Amino acid sequence: MKSQVFEPVRRRDFLLVLDGGDEVPKALTEFAGQNAIAGASLHGIGAFARAAIAYWNPQTREYEEIAVDEQVEVLSLSGSLATAGEEIKLHAHVVLGKRDGSTIGGHLLRATVYPTLEVFIQDAGTRLVREKDPATGLMLLSLARLR
Repeated sequence: MKSQVFEPVRRRDFLLVLDGGDEVPKALTEFAGQNAIAGASLHGIGAFARAAIAYWNPQTREYEEIAVDEQVEVLSLSGSLATAGEEIKLHAHVVLGKRDGSTIGGHLLRATVYPTLEVFIQDAGTRLVREKDPATGLMLLSLARLR
């Protein structure tokens, strides 16, 4: 485990209410860019008309996509916004509730909102950086680059 204390220059909190038809990763990364957010945590609830999530397979070191082609409740959305190069990237996981009460969860790839998604974003007030981890091939947060 690694940790590092950082003193944010400024900290801001936002509430986003996404509408039906909004594409989640696009909406969140565009909002971050428009509001100069270079590092943040986020959480939310709502519903999706459809989504694509993934499971990361440690043997193949690849994401295995899982289509969710039905209306689902977003029981939990949590993640972060961080930079990779000059781009802001979303890293989020979801737990989705199906009509029969079962759940499915994983890494969020794509999702279309219906009817709404409420997302709270906590701007860390500092730039968070993701770098490729040679052992896994994943883009992981770097404490060494925290600024």
